[in-house]
Amino acid sequence: MASRFVRKGRTGSGAVAVQVVTKAHGVVIDVEHVGSAHTDAELALLLHAARELLHPGQGELDLGPVPEAPVSVADVADWTRPEETGLFPAQEPAEGPGRPAAAGGRVVGTASLLLWQVLETAYARLGFDAVGDEAFEALVLGRVIEATSKADTLRVLADVGVPGPSLRTVFRSLVRCLERDYRGTLARACLAHSARTPAGKVSLILYDCTTLYFETEVEDDLRRVGMSKERRVDPQIQLGLLVDAAGFPLEVVCFEGNKAETRTLLPVLRSFQDRHGVADLVVVADAGMLSAGNLHAVEDAGFAFIVGSRISKAPYDLAEHFARHGDYFTDGQILESERVMGTGTNARTRRVVYQYSFKRHKRDDRAINAMIERAEKVAAGTRPLKRDRFVRLDGTQKSVDWALVERARQLAGLKGYVTNLDPASGSGPRPRSGRSGLGAAVP
Repeated sequence: MASRFVRKGRTGSGAVAVQVVTKAHGVVIDVEHVGSAHTDAELALLLHAARELLHPGQGELDLGPVPEAPVSVADVADWTRPEETGLFPAQEPAEGPGRPAAAGGRVVGTASLLLWQVLETAYARLGFDAVGDEAFEALVLGRVIEATSKADTLRVLADVGVPGPSLRTVFRSLVRCLERDYRGTLARACLAHSARTPAGKVSLILYDCTTLYFETEVEDDLRRVGMSKERRVDPQIQLGLLVDAAGFPLEVVCFEGNKAETRTLLPVLRSFQDRHGVADLVVVADAGMLSAGNLHAVEDAGFAFIVGSRISKAPYDLAEHFARHGDYFTDGQILESERVMGTGTNARTRRVVYQYSFKRHKRDDRAINAMIERAEKVAAGTRPLKRDRFVRLDGTQKSVDWALVERARQLAGLKGYVTNLDPASGSGPRPRSGRSGLGAAVP
């Protein structure tokens, strides 16, 4: 059961603070500050006001008001002047300004003011204060300190020692977030900040997509069960993030959890282009975005692209090199090829660039050796079959697929990219001789 009482204590300035404190199970859950007194008369008035807050609406007895005992600010121990408490001997002032630190003080509260000032300064320097919503700012900065729920963020703010909004105010700020398009305001602030950095010329942007799952069995219009790399069956959402060349975020868009990753790229690019009116952008993405239809749509929207190529395609793209030189490459060697993507009248020829790195080769070799070891354990029956590579199944017989191992060794150290950049100019989409043909030849 909660209890309430009036508390008196010294402040840093030497005044006497009067507070109404609420405790539950020995823990202070609420402190209502009534005021600070410097004289006996002020203290008496504050104590009278505190008692009215403690027992609101009680009124006076028929016998008349009960006389209150005289009070004095001197009755409250002054920890700022320890020599007057009689517990510590008086000290001579130190040389220079100020005086020795008071010993024996009682900590009544702490505040991480430096942390909060740094976060507020960073928030303003990024231009996010253009939103003009203190509750939203407190919610954002509180969740930077500790990633937790909206309701629990109020606890984080209290732990830091800064005033925070009520939970109802937080919910109202979320409504304003939609009504006033906070995301658009913040996105424009992000682009403006990026433009002030050395990598700020927004001509090269990077895109990636990830999923966030929810611990619930109930789906709705947004949270849907979809493809999960962690093989989860929980409802999830897709998040598409666009960043500049330095990795600073520029645009974030949320999608349904069952939406294919390849179908998230173009909506994010169009949202970014419509919001800022930019053009001549080169988009970099991983191999998850690699599909003929996706790349055709990105190109038709006026974007150039560099997309990771699945290395399993390398033996076909570099067939001539393997026929002449085998799997020999020099460190840093770059090879180019072409690949027809799409079918029928929608087929287009894409430029494919491969780069070989000796350092990458060593890393790939270590990974291949580890996968061979697991495959041998599966073949020997000492390890259960999961999604192990290099395992060959012939009915119930398990063995190591050495042909697949040799192919992986051949491709170790290679990294491939598909692009529509014109190699002659170094920028902009390469010219096409028509969507129904194979396109211009790569020099």
